[in-house]
Amino acid sequence: MPNTPTKQDLLKETIEHVDITKLNATPLVEAYKKMSFSSRDLGRAADIFNMMLKDKDSSVWLTLAGSTSAAGCMQAYVDMVKLGMIDCIVSTGASIVDMDFFEALGYKHYKGSPFIDDGLLRSLYIDRIYDTFINEEELQECDKAIKAVADQLEPRPYSSREFIWEMGKWLTTNSKKKESLIQVAYEHNVPIFCPAFTDSSAGFGLVMHQVEHPDKHVTIDSVADFRELTDIKLNSKESGLLMVGGGVPKNFAQDTVVCAEVLGKDVPVHKYAIQLTVADVRDGACSSSTLKEASSWGKVSTVYEQMVYAEATMSLPLIAAYAYEQGAYKGRTPRNFAKLYTK
Repeated sequence: MPNTPTKQDLLKETIEHVDITKLNATPLVEAYKKMSFSSRDLGRAADIFNMMLKDKDSSVWLTLAGSTSAAGCMQAYVDMVKLGMIDCIVSTGASIVDMDFFEALGYKHYKGSPFIDDGLLRSLYIDRIYDTFINEEELQECDKAIKAVADQLEPRPYSSREFIWEMGKWLTTNSKKKESLIQVAYEHNVPIFCPAFTDSSAGFGLVMHQVEHPDKHVTIDSVADFRELTDIKLNSKESGLLMVGGGVPKNFAQDTVVCAEVLGKDVPVHKYAIQLTVADVRDGACSSSTLKEASSWGKVSTVYEQMVYAEATMSLPLIAAYAYEQGAYKGRTPRNFAKLYTK
C-alpha cells in the first residue's frame, strides 16, 4: 500500500500566474481569425476588445465569475488594470476575497488533482477547486483579516465597492504581496463591485465581526452597489463588457442599462460585449444566456458582441496579451470612476 500523502506533500507546488506581457500572442490570434469555430470566435473577440480600448467614449468593464483568479489569471487582471485597460470590475466574492485578498496576505494556491480522495483532503484541512488546492487554515486567516478591516470602520452600511476600497487601503500597509488586484485597483481608482460579497471569506469575517459587535456593526448594502454601478453607466457615453464566465457579475453589469431606464435616464445599451464561457445555453440560466438573448432585455448591442465557448484560463490570457501587444490602451484616458464616491 502506498503511503498516505501528508498535507506538506500535497501543498508543495504553487500555481504560477500567467504574464500577458511575455506571451507573443499576436501570431496565434491572427491565425485564429482565419480559422473556424471557437478559434475564429476568439479572434473576433480580441478585435472587439481592441475596439473598446480605441473608443475614446467607451468605458471598459471586467466581470469575473468562476475560479480563474486561483487558476493563474490573477496577474493578467492586475496588469490590465495597471495598463489602463479596465475602468471598473464586477466580480464574485470568491475571486476578490478567497483568491486575490488571500494571496495579498502572502498565501498561495497549489497544483493538485481532481483524482484524489476528497475525504482525505477534508481530514487534512485542504480545500479543492477542481485541480487546485487551498490550505483551509490559511483561508480562515483570510476570514480573520476581513474581520480586522471591518473592526476598524465606522459601524454602518457599506456597499461592497466601499468595503473593498477600505480593503485596498488596509492592504497598502498590511499586504505581503504588493500587486494584488484589490490594492492595484485602489491605487488606480478602479472600483470593484461584488454584488454577492458575503458568498466568500468576506461573509465569514463579517459574521465574526457582527457577533462580536451585536449592537453596532458593519453591514453590506447590495442596493447601494446597484445604484453606484448604475452611476458608472450614467457617467459613460458608451461602455463595453469583457465577461469571464457568467453568473451574478454578468447580469449585474448588464442590468445597469435597465436600472437607468427605470430611473428615467436615457442611456445607450452596452455597445461592446464579450463573454468567455463553457456553459450550456439550453437551461435558461444567466451564466449560459447568450448576448443576443441579453439584447432582448435592452442590455447590450448585437453589433459588436461575441460569445467565446472556451475555458477562460486559455482564452482570457490570449485576448489580454493580444491587446497588450496591439497597444491601443496607450491612448486611453483613465476614467478614475472611484473618484465618483470619494471626497
